[in-house]
Amino acid sequence: MHGVTGEARARLVRAVRGGRYLLGTLMTATVTLVAAPLLCVPSLAAPWAERHRRSAAALLERPVEPRPRAARRDLAWLVTQVATGLPAGTFALLCLGNLLLTLVVTAAWWAFPPSDPPRALLLGVRIDGWASALTVNLAQLLLLAAMATIALPPLARVHARCCMAVLAPSPAQRLAARVTELTRTRADVLQAHGAELRRIERDLHDGTQARLVAIAVRLAVAGESLPRDPHTAAALVRQARAETEEAMTELRSVIRTIYPPVLADQGLVGALDSLAGRAGVPTRIGVGELGDVPAAVEAVAYHAVTEALANVARHSRAAEAAVQVVRDGATLSVEITDDGTGGAEASRGSGLDGIGRRAAALDGTMRISSPPGGPTVITVELPCA
Repeated sequence: MHGVTGEARARLVRAVRGGRYLLGTLMTATVTLVAAPLLCVPSLAAPWAERHRRSAAALLERPVEPRPRAARRDLAWLVTQVATGLPAGTFALLCLGNLLLTLVVTAAWWAFPPSDPPRALLLGVRIDGWASALTVNLAQLLLLAAMATIALPPLARVHARCCMAVLAPSPAQRLAARVTELTRTRADVLQAHGAELRRIERDLHDGTQARLVAIAVRLAVAGESLPRDPHTAAALVRQARAETEEAMTELRSVIRTIYPPVLADQGLVGALDSLAGRAGVPTRIGVGELGDVPAAVEAVAYHAVTEALANVARHSRAAEAAVQVVRDGATLSVEITDDGTGGAEASRGSGLDGIGRRAAALDGTMRISSPPGGPTVITVELPCA
């Protein structure tokens, strides 16, 4: 019973969405027809076409793919919109308008019964009393409701697909956009790589190299002092040994930022478990069957989780967090969620932008869903092929 009710509700929702879309299409088609001379100007046609493209994508529940401006496609859409939008929208208007009119007439019949009933309300049927009036009205109501439920959703989807097809970027435009995107990500990668090299060089120069120079100086002084003052030489050697251990610690710290040793020792699963153990909030880790994952992908995934959990601890005021890592074919998906206050944005310089750049370097993507009040969901998808 619940399944039948749920299916009926779903059909009603689809009919309402389809009718609303087609009525909006009728409006845009009418405006397009009336204002055709103005809309033939590319600067006006582009936003007008984009508005309806987003409406069509919302109906089809598809992401709105960025597209370059193409005057020819926008003008072709104006013609298509008038040719297809007017009849489709008119059909929806007649169907829904008559449905509403029937409801109003039926309600008015009950409230204000006429002394002289009309002779024909539907299909020439003679009306000569209450029984025939209510029967005809009910039949008309059911017929129009069935027509709206059955016909409007597929008609709306067909029109939306037509709109998306006309306004979709051409293969050449897709290729140009892809080349532009790869050029941008390559520039970002080179910039990030250069900054990383400078940081490593600075850490080695200011830290490890300085300690190694101090060790060499101490050992040189110890060598000169050994014949005449063995105790001083021994003290210098002990100091040099302590400096050596500190230099090794700093060197391991620098290496860890390049490729975390925990990944080499424990793999991605063990590294994430270790990371969750020292996170600032209670964190659940869920990992599916991953198979062989390239080292570069593991490093980016580990960095993404590290940075995201650090942001959770610093900014979100969350009570708990969760990390889910799954692999779907050639794509590794990392999802980090928390129940904090939300409002996370990559543009605020909280480290999320760095996650996006690292993902883009491997031709991956990062998505953030963080409405005010939470929850926050960060999804990183990385190709493993």
